[in-house]
Amino acid sequence: MNIIGNNTLITGGATGIGLALAERFLKAGSRVTVCGRREQALREAQAKNPGLKTHVCDVGSPAERVALLEWARREMPNLNVLVNNAGIQRRGVDLAETEDWASMHEEIAINLEAPIHLARLFASLLGAQKDPVIINVTSGLAFAPLAMVPVYSATKAALHSFTLSLRHHLSQTPIKVIEIIPPAVNTDLGGKGLHDFGVPLDEFSDSIFSRLQGDEVEIAYGFAQKSSQASRQELDAMFVQMNQPH
Repeated sequence: MNIIGNNTLITGGATGIGLALAERFLKAGSRVTVCGRREQALREAQAKNPGLKTHVCDVGSPAERVALLEWARREMPNLNVLVNNAGIQRRGVDLAETEDWASMHEEIAINLEAPIHLARLFASLLGAQKDPVIINVTSGLAFAPLAMVPVYSATKAALHSFTLSLRHHLSQTPIKVIEIIPPAVNTDLGGKGLHDFGVPLDEFSDSIFSRLQGDEVEIAYGFAQKSSQASRQELDAMFVQMNQPH
Protein backbone atom coordinates (compact mmCIF):
# COMPACT_ATOMS: atom_id res chain seq x y z
CA MET A 1 0.00 0.00 0.00
CA ASN A 2 0.97 3.62 -0.33
CA ILE A 3 1.95 4.88 3.13
CA ILE A 4 2.53 8.53 2.17
CA GLY A 5 -0.08 11.25 2.18
CA ASN A 6 -3.01 9.21 3.45
CA ASN A 7 -6.02 10.30 5.47
CA THR A 8 -6.09 7.65 8.18
CA LEU A 9 -8.54 6.78 10.94
CA ILE A 10 -7.37 4.33 13.62
CA THR A 11 -9.74 2.89 16.22
CA GLY A 12 -8.30 2.19 19.66
CA GLY A 13 -5.49 4.56 18.75
CA ALA A 14 -4.76 6.29 22.04
CA THR A 15 -2.25 3.68 23.24
CA GLY A 16 -0.43 0.49 22.25
CA ILE A 17 -0.28 -0.79 18.69
CA GLY A 18 -2.87 1.72 17.49
CA LEU A 19 -0.85 4.72 18.68
CA ALA A 20 2.41 3.21 17.40
CA LEU A 21 0.90 2.86 13.93
CA ALA A 22 -0.53 6.38 14.15
CA GLU A 23 2.91 7.78 14.93
CA ARG A 24 4.41 6.01 11.92
CA PHE A 25 1.67 7.17 9.58
CA LEU A 26 2.24 10.72 10.82
CA LYS A 27 5.99 10.50 10.19
CA ALA A 28 5.25 9.23 6.69
CA GLY A 29 3.28 12.39 5.94
CA SER A 30 -0.26 11.20 6.52
CA ARG A 31 -3.08 13.02 8.26
CA VAL A 32 -4.12 10.81 11.16
CA THR A 33 -7.09 10.70 13.51
CA VAL A 34 -7.28 8.23 16.37
CA CYS A 35 -10.46 7.43 18.24
CA GLY A 36 -11.10 5.71 21.54
CA ARG A 37 -13.26 5.68 24.63
CA ARG A 38 -10.84 7.36 27.04
CA GLU A 39 -10.68 11.11 26.52
CA GLN A 40 -7.68 11.56 28.84
CA ALA A 41 -5.65 8.93 26.99
CA LEU A 42 -6.48 10.63 23.70
CA ARG A 43 -5.33 13.97 25.08
CA GLU A 44 -2.05 12.46 26.24
CA ALA A 45 -1.47 10.88 22.82
CA GLN A 46 -2.16 14.19 21.09
CA ALA A 47 0.18 16.07 23.44
CA LYS A 48 3.01 13.70 22.54
CA ASN A 49 2.29 13.82 18.82
CA PRO A 50 1.66 17.30 17.39
CA GLY A 51 -0.58 17.06 14.38
CA LEU A 52 -2.45 14.01 15.64
CA LYS A 53 -6.21 14.50 15.71
CA THR A 54 -8.46 12.69 18.16
CA HIS A 55 -12.12 11.81 18.49
CA VAL A 56 -13.93 10.23 21.44
CA CYS A 57 -15.93 7.20 20.33
CA ASP A 58 -16.94 3.87 21.83
CA VAL A 59 -16.87 1.47 18.88
CA GLY A 60 -18.61 -1.12 21.06
CA SER A 61 -21.81 0.86 20.53
CA PRO A 62 -23.62 0.44 17.18
CA ALA A 63 -25.04 3.96 17.45
CA GLU A 64 -21.60 5.45 18.04
CA ARG A 65 -20.22 3.54 15.04
CA VAL A 66 -22.88 5.13 12.83
CA ALA A 67 -22.11 8.51 14.40
CA LEU A 68 -18.42 7.97 13.69
CA LEU A 69 -19.18 7.60 9.99
CA GLU A 70 -21.23 10.79 9.96
CA TRP A 71 -18.44 12.60 11.82
CA ALA A 72 -15.87 11.29 9.32
CA ARG A 73 -17.98 12.45 6.37
CA ARG A 74 -17.88 15.97 7.83
CA GLU A 75 -14.38 16.09 9.27
CA MET A 76 -12.44 13.58 7.10
CA PRO A 77 -14.16 13.61 3.69
CA ASN A 78 -10.96 12.37 2.04
CA LEU A 79 -10.53 9.41 4.41
CA ASN A 80 -8.86 6.55 2.54
CA VAL A 81 -7.38 4.31 5.28
CA LEU A 82 -9.41 2.70 8.07
CA VAL A 83 -7.49 0.72 10.70
CA ASN A 84 -9.75 -1.51 12.81
CA ASN A 85 -7.45 -1.86 15.80
CA ALA A 86 -9.63 -1.38 18.89
CA GLY A 87 -9.67 -4.44 21.11
CA ILE A 88 -9.99 -5.59 24.70
CA GLN A 89 -8.80 -8.80 26.32
CA ARG A 90 -10.37 -10.27 29.44
CA ARG A 91 -8.38 -12.95 31.27
CA GLY A 92 -9.45 -15.72 33.56
CA VAL A 93 -12.86 -16.26 31.99
CA ASP A 94 -14.27 -19.61 33.14
CA LEU A 95 -16.61 -20.80 30.42
CA ALA A 96 -18.11 -23.38 32.81
CA GLU A 97 -19.33 -20.66 35.15
CA THR A 98 -22.24 -18.26 34.76
CA GLU A 99 -21.15 -14.64 34.66
CA ASP A 100 -22.47 -11.24 33.72
CA TRP A 101 -23.09 -11.54 29.97
CA ALA A 102 -22.67 -7.79 29.50
CA SER A 103 -18.93 -8.01 30.18
CA MET A 104 -18.47 -10.86 27.74
CA HIS A 105 -20.59 -9.17 25.10
CA GLU A 106 -18.54 -5.98 25.40
CA GLU A 107 -15.45 -7.96 24.38
CA ILE A 108 -17.31 -9.45 21.41
CA ALA A 109 -18.77 -6.08 20.41
CA ILE A 110 -15.45 -4.22 20.40
CA ASN A 111 -13.26 -6.98 18.97
CA LEU A 112 -15.60 -8.41 16.33
CA GLU A 113 -18.88 -6.57 15.83
CA ALA A 114 -17.16 -3.20 15.51
CA PRO A 115 -14.73 -4.04 12.67
CA ILE A 116 -17.45 -5.89 10.75
CA HIS A 117 -19.88 -2.99 11.11
CA LEU A 118 -17.27 -0.30 10.41
CA ALA A 119 -16.04 -2.07 7.28
CA ARG A 120 -19.59 -2.08 5.93
CA LEU A 121 -20.31 1.50 7.01
CA PHE A 122 -17.10 3.00 5.62
CA ALA A 123 -16.80 1.03 2.37
CA SER A 124 -18.60 3.59 0.21
CA LEU A 125 -16.63 6.52 1.65
CA LEU A 126 -13.31 4.72 1.26
CA GLY A 127 -14.11 3.41 -2.20
CA ALA A 128 -14.50 6.93 -3.56
CA GLN A 129 -10.90 7.84 -2.60
CA LYS A 130 -7.48 7.19 -4.09
CA ASP A 131 -5.60 4.14 -2.71
CA PRO A 132 -8.30 3.06 -0.21
CA VAL A 133 -7.36 0.47 2.41
CA ILE A 134 -9.06 -1.34 5.29
CA ILE A 135 -6.61 -2.79 7.82
CA ASN A 136 -7.92 -5.29 10.38
CA VAL A 137 -5.73 -6.12 13.37
CA THR A 138 -6.20 -9.72 14.52
CA SER A 139 -3.82 -11.89 16.57
CA GLY A 140 -1.67 -15.00 16.50
CA LEU A 141 -4.24 -16.33 18.98
CA ALA A 142 -6.72 -16.44 16.09
CA PHE A 143 -4.92 -19.60 14.99
CA ALA A 144 -3.63 -21.08 18.27
CA PRO A 145 -6.02 -19.95 21.03
CA LEU A 146 -5.05 -19.30 24.62
CA ALA A 147 -7.69 -20.89 26.84
CA MET A 148 -7.47 -18.24 29.57
CA VAL A 149 -8.57 -15.60 27.04
CA PRO A 150 -11.22 -17.66 25.23
CA VAL A 151 -13.46 -14.86 24.00
CA TYR A 152 -10.54 -12.74 22.81
CA SER A 153 -9.07 -15.70 20.91
CA ALA A 154 -12.45 -16.54 19.37
CA THR A 155 -13.16 -12.98 18.27
CA LYS A 156 -9.78 -12.73 16.59
CA ALA A 157 -10.32 -16.06 14.82
CA ALA A 158 -13.68 -14.80 13.58
CA LEU A 159 -12.15 -11.48 12.48
CA HIS A 160 -9.50 -13.36 10.49
CA SER A 161 -12.26 -15.32 8.76
CA PHE A 162 -14.26 -12.15 8.09
CA THR A 163 -11.19 -10.43 6.67
CA LEU A 164 -10.71 -13.22 4.13
CA SER A 165 -14.34 -12.86 3.03
CA LEU A 166 -14.17 -9.06 3.02
CA ARG A 167 -11.12 -9.18 0.75
CA HIS A 168 -13.02 -11.45 -1.63
CA HIS A 169 -16.13 -9.25 -1.65
CA LEU A 170 -14.11 -6.08 -2.28
CA SER A 171 -11.80 -7.63 -4.87
CA GLN A 172 -13.64 -5.87 -7.70
CA THR A 173 -13.42 -2.48 -5.96
CA PRO A 174 -10.42 -0.19 -5.39
CA ILE A 175 -10.34 -1.10 -1.67
CA LYS A 176 -7.39 -3.20 -0.52
CA VAL A 177 -7.91 -5.32 2.60
CA ILE A 178 -4.87 -6.01 4.81
CA GLU A 179 -4.65 -8.10 7.96
CA ILE A 180 -2.03 -7.36 10.63
CA ILE A 181 -1.44 -10.40 12.86
CA PRO A 182 0.49 -9.51 16.03
CA PRO A 183 2.06 -11.89 18.53
CA ALA A 184 2.09 -10.90 22.20
CA VAL A 185 3.38 -7.31 22.15
CA ASN A 186 4.51 -5.36 25.20
CA THR A 187 1.44 -3.15 25.63
CA ASP A 188 -1.19 -2.73 28.35
CA LEU A 189 -3.72 -4.99 26.58
CA GLY A 190 -5.73 -6.80 29.26
CA GLY A 191 -4.08 -4.82 32.04
CA LYS A 192 -0.81 -3.10 32.85
CA GLY A 193 2.18 -5.44 33.03
CA LEU A 194 0.43 -8.53 31.67
CA HIS A 195 2.33 -8.41 28.37
CA ASP A 196 5.75 -7.34 29.64
CA PHE A 197 7.11 -10.59 28.18
CA GLY A 198 5.93 -9.62 24.70
CA VAL A 199 7.80 -8.32 21.70
CA PRO A 200 8.89 -4.67 22.19
CA LEU A 201 6.27 -2.36 20.72
CA ASP A 202 8.67 -0.36 18.56
CA GLU A 203 10.33 -3.49 17.19
CA PHE A 204 6.98 -4.91 16.15
CA SER A 205 5.59 -1.65 14.80
CA ASP A 206 8.70 -0.76 12.77
CA SER A 207 8.64 -4.16 11.10
CA ILE A 208 4.92 -4.12 10.37
CA PHE A 209 4.90 -0.58 9.04
CA SER A 210 7.83 -1.20 6.70
CA ARG A 211 6.02 -4.23 5.31
CA LEU A 212 2.84 -2.25 4.70
CA GLN A 213 4.70 -0.66 1.80
CA GLY A 214 4.78 -3.99 -0.03
CA ASP A 215 2.08 -6.16 -1.53
CA GLU A 216 1.43 -8.41 1.49
CA VAL A 217 -2.20 -8.79 2.49
CA GLU A 218 -1.37 -10.73 5.69
CA ILE A 219 1.41 -9.27 7.80
CA ALA A 220 2.36 -11.41 10.78
CA TYR A 221 5.33 -11.26 13.15
CA GLY A 222 7.13 -13.70 15.43
CA PHE A 223 4.86 -16.31 17.01
CA ALA A 224 1.97 -14.99 14.93
CA GLN A 225 3.92 -15.67 11.74
CA LYS A 226 4.45 -19.25 12.86
CA SER A 227 0.88 -19.86 14.01
CA SER A 228 -0.74 -18.27 10.96
CA GLN A 229 1.21 -20.57 8.64
CA ALA A 230 1.11 -23.75 10.75
CA SER A 231 -0.53 -27.02 9.78
CA ARG A 232 -3.46 -28.36 11.80
CA GLN A 233 -1.14 -30.85 13.49
CA GLU A 234 1.29 -28.08 14.40
CA LEU A 235 -1.54 -25.90 15.73
CA ASP A 236 -2.83 -28.73 17.91
CA ALA A 237 0.66 -29.15 19.37
CA MET A 238 0.93 -25.38 19.96
CA PHE A 239 -2.44 -25.37 21.74
CA VAL A 240 -1.39 -28.17 24.11
CA GLN A 241 1.95 -26.49 24.86
CA MET A 242 0.47 -23.02 25.37
CA ASN A 243 -2.27 -24.22 27.68
CA GLN A 244 -0.30 -26.49 29.99
CA PRO A 245 -0.75 -25.71 33.70
CA HIS A 246 2.04 -23.60 35.14
